[in-house]
Amino acid sequence: MNDSPMNSIPSDPPMDLRGTPCPINFVRTKLRLEQMSPGALLEVWLDPGEPIEQVPDSLSMEGYGIEAIEDHATYFVVKVRRPAALHTEC
Repeated sequence: MNDSPMNSIPSDPPMDLRGTPCPINFVRTKLRLEQMSPGALLEVWLDPGEPIEQVPDSLSMEGYGIEAIEDHATYFVVKVRRPAALHTEC
């Protein structure tokens, strides 16, 4: 069993963004992550096509860690980690 601090932080309920267009799905995901505790894990459900192609890359560029992307045939599950500290600009 791994007792690292990152693994002990519970994840929030999944965020179902199927049917949500870009960039709304990215904005909603980012807002939820900003409200979460540092190190928390968020599971996001995204449609194939533009959402799965754009949202994980955009989150990575914002400093969030993409831990897994799972293909569930009709949608994708992205597991994204809120880092301990986010870089913000004034």
